[in-house]
Amino acid sequence: MMEQIKEKIPAIKMEHIVKKFGNFAANNDINLEVKAGEIHALLGENGAGKSTLMNILSGLLQPTSGEIFLRGKKVKIKNPAAASKLGIGMVHQHFMLIDAFTVTENIMLGAEKTKGASLDIETAKKEIQALVDKYKLKVNPDALITDISVGQQQRVEILKTLYRKADILIFDEPTAVLTPQEIQELIAAMKNLAAEGKAIILITHKLEEIRQAADRVTVIRSGKSLETFNAKNVSAITLAEKMVGRKVSFTTEKKAAKTGKDILKINDLVVKDAENVTKVDHLSLDIRAGEIIGIAGIDGNGQTELVQTVTGLTHSQSGEIILDGKNITNKTPRKIIKAGTSHIPEDRLRHGLEINMPLADNMVIENFYEKPYARMGILQGKAIADHAKKLIKQFDVKMTSIDEPAGSLSGGNQQKAVVARELSRDSKLIVAAQPTRGLDVGAIEYIHKQLIKQRDLGKAVMLISFELDEILDLADRIAVISSGKIIGVVNTKDTTKEELGLMMTGVGLKSARKELEASKNKNKAGVK
Repeated sequence: MMEQIKEKIPAIKMEHIVKKFGNFAANNDINLEVKAGEIHALLGENGAGKSTLMNILSGLLQPTSGEIFLRGKKVKIKNPAAASKLGIGMVHQHFMLIDAFTVTENIMLGAEKTKGASLDIETAKKEIQALVDKYKLKVNPDALITDISVGQQQRVEILKTLYRKADILIFDEPTAVLTPQEIQELIAAMKNLAAEGKAIILITHKLEEIRQAADRVTVIRSGKSLETFNAKNVSAITLAEKMVGRKVSFTTEKKAAKTGKDILKINDLVVKDAENVTKVDHLSLDIRAGEIIGIAGIDGNGQTELVQTVTGLTHSQSGEIILDGKNITNKTPRKIIKAGTSHIPEDRLRHGLEINMPLADNMVIENFYEKPYARMGILQGKAIADHAKKLIKQFDVKMTSIDEPAGSLSGGNQQKAVVARELSRDSKLIVAAQPTRGLDVGAIEYIHKQLIKQRDLGKAVMLISFELDEILDLADRIAVISSGKIIGVVNTKDTTKEELGLMMTGVGLKSARKELEASKNKNKAGVK
């Protein structure tokens, strides 16, 4: 009888939570209840208050008012250390990792094991490797954080939580940088954790992901909790409308591309990493004015290095990059920007924003020295402020002031700020790497329309995305990359997810089509 009573007591109960920053209420009377053994999704627009609520639960913020109960007992969570002792672990959207440390050192930081007077790194490494194997979160425990991909850094954040044996796990946009296959592996891992009796809160904007992973979903809008649904019985359309308060289109209308001359020509490009490993292997690709080319591939197959070389963030060993007839190979980022390139980076915190600078300054960070933002070397505050206000209004960036640091915005609003800045510039080429990462469906709809608009203005767009649906929706042609090579380039209207998936594993276009045709004929024969 006592066990049945315990089962009815929620693992987490947050009542009437209010969190104010000055006069702004990020959370305004939110209620949330999560059971042990369930995956509970938290859904809302960028800036709706989801991360603020979870930062309160994980001890990073203190509520202005309201109460928190864990397993029926009222608690005050004063800091992250107190949250950890209570069995709460949070996988943050913005990674809290030290670049100069190894994966193992980052994971054990704050939960160090000792052997006598020394750190017992070997024991920690073995435990971490066991977690890597169990949950299929592939990462090298000896690698430096600075040398691993964004996707691998996300796995390190997840491993940090699992290493501390938390039984209440908060995942803040954990799949934003993962490939479809990695997402399925993570969902399987979360379900295993829930089956072990852990309570899991999943913050995500991906509606289909909620239906696949979650048991229940609570919708938050403008800092208030609206309604809780059974995730398996609610449609994506209903969730989208509840989240943004209006109807949302899941496909982008576009006319046939009217292409012009070659804007970007990449010829026989070779890029190696710091360890002299070839990441881009004799890659050639052309992008014309007035078209979007999608780059499809599994994370770690050279996309990051390709983007960074085109935008000047790293150098190539051989080959050339031609932008509208001008050789920009191994030029500085500033020269490449001035030549006519806009860049939406996959890592907005490392390459997109200076988080300690005011948002207004971030909106002109690439051309602050030009008119009208500077005159005779003196910054023009009003011109900078007017420009920032215009873009913030146009792209619906939610913030309290243009003078607040960019780092104080929610992740989704940071992304919208970067996209607003890059799409507002008079460029010839737009390199968009994961442009809708961490955005809600309403913002995604808007950004997609803006990318199509840029295409129709005659710009060339290179779209790199792990979301095949996004690439299929936006791209006119799709180049599949595997092991740093372009396996094939296909017209979007002539391909399928299955064909792209095979090519992403390294199968050539002809072989992929032959294999799919054989499978199709086999299924037909089986039906007969």
